[in-house]
Amino acid sequence: MSAQEPQETPDPPAPRNSLEAATRATRSLQGLSTELTARVPQLLEAMRSVGTGLELHSTLDRICETAAELAGARYAAIGVVDTEGRGLSDFVTYGISSEQAELIGHRPDGKRGLLGALIRHPDPVRLADLTKDPRSAGFPAHHPPMKTFLGVPIRVQGEIFGNLYLAEKNGGGEFNDYDLHMVRVLATEAGIAIGNARLYEAATQRERWIDGSVAVTTALLSGGDADDALAVVAEQARRLADSAAGIVLLPAADGGMEIVAVSSDDPATSLGVVVPAESPVVDGLTRGEPVFVDDVSADPRMVSRLTRDFGPCMMLPLQSGGRVLGALVTPRARGGRPFTEAERTLATQFASQAALALMMAEAQRDRERLAVFEDRDRIARDLHDLVIQRLFATGMMLEGAQRRSEVPEVVEGVGKAVDELDVTIQEIRTAIFALQQGPAEAPSGLRTRVLREINMAAVPLGFKPSHRFLGPVDTTVGELIGKNLIAALREALSNAFRHAEAGRIEVVLDATVTLADGRPGVRLEVADDGVGVPEGGRRSGLRNLRRRAESLGGSSWYGPGLGENGGGTTLVWEAPL
Repeated sequence: MSAQEPQETPDPPAPRNSLEAATRATRSLQGLSTELTARVPQLLEAMRSVGTGLELHSTLDRICETAAELAGARYAAIGVVDTEGRGLSDFVTYGISSEQAELIGHRPDGKRGLLGALIRHPDPVRLADLTKDPRSAGFPAHHPPMKTFLGVPIRVQGEIFGNLYLAEKNGGGEFNDYDLHMVRVLATEAGIAIGNARLYEAATQRERWIDGSVAVTTALLSGGDADDALAVVAEQARRLADSAAGIVLLPAADGGMEIVAVSSDDPATSLGVVVPAESPVVDGLTRGEPVFVDDVSADPRMVSRLTRDFGPCMMLPLQSGGRVLGALVTPRARGGRPFTEAERTLATQFASQAALALMMAEAQRDRERLAVFEDRDRIARDLHDLVIQRLFATGMMLEGAQRRSEVPEVVEGVGKAVDELDVTIQEIRTAIFALQQGPAEAPSGLRTRVLREINMAAVPLGFKPSHRFLGPVDTTVGELIGKNLIAALREALSNAFRHAEAGRIEVVLDATVTLADGRPGVRLEVADDGVGVPEGGRRSGLRNLRRRAESLGGSSWYGPGLGENGGGTTLVWEAPL
């Protein structure tokens, strides 16, 4: 059966509020049949119901349900037209269960069939059998059968927002003129309710992004661990963008960009991955250009295997003052809702704020680092000019006393004391070298970096921790794991100095271990004979170590130490290779 499309007069300008809509609706119903007039109370109640609440998606759900009840339809839906006006960005249904929707699969995109025709020509449509309409493209598998159909456009402030669809008139009849008039009036009120919900959602969304920017700025400027601060950026971006992951990338040493912070269900699979410099996306980001993709899994510019599980994605440069510090990526799951223009704008502003906070935090760390270097230089000068000279003078005095003594035991004892002083002077000179060594001069080998940390810790400890290496630690342990392992060693030695009151420390680095799940791994053990971990004491450092290990797929824990009866603490940190 062909479409039954009544002759319609052009739509008047959109009403500005519910009162104007109700007044216009009442005037439009004057002179109509008593049947339609009798349904006016039902229409007014429907309008009141539609105008309740401000959350956009619940408003759309309510409009669908109210329209179905008003027109006596079994099914209802609202297709939200995308910003380009070429398809649907959202599809809200009533009458179809969640189990049916899951069986049907993908929601309609509005680019073909009857729904596509209504997007291109947003006019009221009434059909006795939509399956016989030449514009119909059929139904997907598991879709419930539908014949009778009524479609009405929804306008928000004069612009097409979407279309309201009704199907399957109860009782097996067709939708009539009365249904069409009622649904058109309801669509007018729906446009006002949607407009209000949009304004409320936009304000709420801006507030959330602003709060997220404040949280990121606070975390970056708090003076805490830089990796933890970047993790906050990733977590906030994921939450605010409602994405499947939040990813922060920084420039890699050999070019390209390295993933340094991830907030996702499985961060270990992507942490440390380097996107090569020849990637077109990296090239655009390093020039400060944001990249928006509707489906990264099918985009030929994506060269990383990590994109295969994602769909819509925002890739934003962390840029401030003309300098690109890195990139922020927020992908949604495959088949997820595309990012709106408002979301893209807010995310870009968030990335700029995060970049500014990163620069401020970097400047703050530089000032703190300079203060530390100046203090280390002062300590090194004092050790060289005062301590070594005094020890050398003491050694000279002992050697003179040794030559004058005629008692063999005294000569032997003084000789041992002189030898001990020589060893002490050599260790102090090693500590002075470590104090004067800048970060740019740090050797790349993991073994050497571990020794450097041990030598640096010997100054405040007053003794040098013993150490042992097992396996080819320099060749088997990668840079990402090595960087986190050094941070764990530094934290463990710091705890031993500040809290444990240890007199003996042993460091073991083993690159030959097999983890509990059977994977090859590397294990760091730092054992001391101190007072142990007190009950109820602060454990923020231990939590940081555990979080570092878990982000790499490993673990961290502590147990009995080197003291009598297991006194002291042994800290274990391990990660898969």
